[in-house]
Amino acid sequence: MKEVLFVVAAALVFQSCDINKKEEGELPEVDIDVDAEAGELPEYDVNWADIDVGTKTRMVEIPKVVVVMEEEEVEVPYIDVDMPGEDSEERTLVVEAEVSGKEHELEIQEIRANNRMLYVISTLEATGQDLGDQTMRIQDQVDLNAPDLNVKHVIVGKKADRVFNNQYTYANTMNDLDAEIKDAKVIYSR
Repeated sequence: MKEVLFVVAAALVFQSCDINKKEEGELPEVDIDVDAEAGELPEYDVNWADIDVGTKTRMVEIPKVVVVMEEEEVEVPYIDVDMPGEDSEERTLVVEAEVSGKEHELEIQEIRANNRMLYVISTLEATGQDLGDQTMRIQDQVDLNAPDLNVKHVIVGKKADRVFNNQYTYANTMNDLDAEIKDAKVIYSR
């Protein structure tokens, strides 16, 4: 059985290349006196496949980890603002951040009001759990029943280097808040 496999393998190898005989071969002449003249083996020019190894850039599908958001019933803070002569509208104030490196917590700490402006102040803090090379989107929310007011989100904490986070203003500490935010009336505090 081994011999048959060897013959088949040899036939495949010789069939895949082009062999051209360049010179005739000659066997050595042998004298009974054990004197021998040197013989000459035939020369062959073997042309085989030319192989190049390198890389190419291609679009391929690679797996990505996706976090699925599921609805769950939880207690959410509710704020009812009654302004004389104005109709109220119920809405949800949501703050989100995208982080990498370590897990973080994002919590709405205060909501302040000044004229027709609401300032939603949240804190972003690392919890220490390592995410490896994954990213994580976190959020917090408060339900609000109030007249139509402009909303500005401020996150106190280190801004993660993610494009998604560019929609908010960041401050290092509460002391770094703008004067207009510091002077606004606190209408909600966690």
